[in-house]
Amino acid sequence: VQLVESGGGLVQAGGSLRLSCVASGIIFSTYDWGWYRQAPGKSRELVASISRGGTTNYIESVKGRFTISRDNSKNTVYLQMNNLNPEDTAVYYCYPGYNIWGQGTQVTVSS
Repeated sequence: VQLVESGGGLVQAGGSLRLSCVASGIIFSTYDWGWYRQAPGKSRELVASISRGGTTNYIESVKGRFTISRDNSKNTVYLQMNNLNPEDTAVYYCYPGYNIWGQGTQVTVSS
């Protein structure tokens, strides 16, 4: 199983980024997917999730700003992040469960 996250970078507050996670070695469509993030000195937290049926959930701090989506034909899950603020700075990981993690992608938001 391999997860490859991409799309992170340095952005100013108020900017946008779109993260992608391509999965291989896994039957993508049969999993619920989540995006987690881990800021320096903090625990990893679930930011957004999407079920096999497309139901989405978000933590309160990103509601209205982040959108999770999936494309089963491309084995890819996305996280569109708008109106970013410095508190969103973290390494972001996609996660299908079962302790399967990729390398993550760094998101840095400057004020």
